[in-house]
Amino acid sequence: MPPRASVCSRTRSIFFSTLVAAFLLFGSSGCSVGYLLKSAYSQADLLRRRVPMEEALKDPSLTEKQKAKLRLAVEAHDFAEKELGLAKTKNYTTYVQLNAPYVTWVVSASEKTELKHYLWRYPLVGSMPYRGFFEPEGAKEEAKSLREKGLDTYVRGVTAYSTLGWFRDPVLSSMLDYKDYDLVNTILHETTHATVFIKSEADFNERLASFIGMKGTEAFYRTKEGVDSETIKRMHADQVDDKLFGEFISKELGLLDTWYAERKGNAIPEDERFARIKQIQEHYVSDLKPKLNDPDGFKGFEKAELNNARLMTYRLYFEDLSQFEAVFQKLGASFPKMLEFARSLEKSKDPVGDLAKRASL
Repeated sequence: MPPRASVCSRTRSIFFSTLVAAFLLFGSSGCSVGYLLKSAYSQADLLRRRVPMEEALKDPSLTEKQKAKLRLAVEAHDFAEKELGLAKTKNYTTYVQLNAPYVTWVVSASEKTELKHYLWRYPLVGSMPYRGFFEPEGAKEEAKSLREKGLDTYVRGVTAYSTLGWFRDPVLSSMLDYKDYDLVNTILHETTHATVFIKSEADFNERLASFIGMKGTEAFYRTKEGVDSETIKRMHADQVDDKLFGEFISKELGLLDTWYAERKGNAIPEDERFARIKQIQEHYVSDLKPKLNDPDGFKGFEKAELNNARLMTYRLYFEDLSQFEAVFQKLGASFPKMLEFARSLEKSKDPVGDLAKRASL
């Protein structure tokens, strides 16, 4: 064990570098110093608790199933770099045992009478439709403050996130309950964020990461198990459900957009508004659920207390990926070329529009 002074020096170094990154990643013009310092301290503590993967694999408190997940995470990370052309990092070569089911809690908010994100502004990543906290109490306080301003809010736990290459992101204990292919997808998704991230373009960034995660996971299992992979067949069943849900929620939110627009300028009673939102869940049960391969796949949606903020989260993560698929195929189904194309949009004023133009050529 190193001398105590060495340990303290290393911790201070991590803290100060984390403080700088916390300002760039999480700090905003309206951000309190207390929030900034607390975020930096919590991130530093997370980094301090990392253990090398070799050490984690010898930990008797982890089951063999959990250790297999750790090996899979390392394998997926190596595949991302060597085969897909994603950023070369030292991410996912360490492990952190959390004391909670989530690593952070995220707040989202929206206007009540239109489907419009409330945005937080950050120096490095620009405007984003969410704000993260390492403790649930902080997220709940932020949500309460926003509700007092007349906004809808949604607080959710997050099991994984990317520091966009600033730090060596560890595999977290919160990730070990994933299905194997969901774990691979998550590693590729988050590594995509560390490879390409366009300022103030949350929709584009999430859709790109979702696309690379999905297609990359298929490539991973074709390499690992062959073209007749049973894992890929199960993935495809999930993807069919995701596509159906994405089409459903896009249509329903379009209709809700129209409903709000028709009442613009008029006060909408809350009971009337929530009754209209409840209709979306009723349509899900009657129209979509019978078509799903896994009828329980979206039970969280079916039973949720929905509001505009939560609905906007579904829009963010279940948008149509067909334009990404079209561009990918035009580029010869090449991951490096797809990533190069995405990087070419980093200074675009409208990356989503430019993606659509490239897809239509």
